Order: sequence, then structure tokens, then C-alpha cells
Amino acid sequence: MPTNKHKRKASAHSKVKIAKTPGLITSHPKTISLIGLFLVAISMYLFVFESQDDAMFGLGMLSLVTGMVLIIFAKMTGTNKNQEHV
Repeated sequence: MPTNKHKRKASAHSKVKIAKTPGLITSHPKTISLIGLFLVAISMYLFVFESQDDAMFGLGMLSLVTGMVLIIFAKMTGTNKNQEHV
């Protein structure tokens, strides 16, 4: 028996896939996109009627950015979820 025999690691043979836990956005993309649209509508209201105050302008910008990020993430996860079922 050769002294430098190649030994394989046991971890190389395991084919166990770890399932990802579903997050809030991946499990409810339509609800998250509706929340994002609501935040965008609130920001438009704040820009039109309450934009004289600096704090309301900042709150409007914050809600606009948050709403757009939620909509984008919900659309990305929604398209991936639909493609898996086809």
C-alpha cells in the first residue's frame, strides 16, 4: 500500500442542500409592493401640501426612497417566484 494514498474528505461527498428561509418580501411580494405604493403616495402628498416645512420635506424624501426600494425588491422577488413555477 502506497504511503501517500489520496484520501477524500467526507464533506466532498455530501450533497445536502440547505433550504433558505423565506423572508417577508419573498413570501408576500404583492403586499410589500402595495405598502411601497402607499409610501410613495404619502410622499407625494407631503411634497404637494406640506413641503414648506423642512421636516416634512425630509419625511417625504425618506418615504419616497423607502417606497421605491420596497417596490423594486418586491418586483425582483415576484418575477423569480413566478419563473420557478413555470
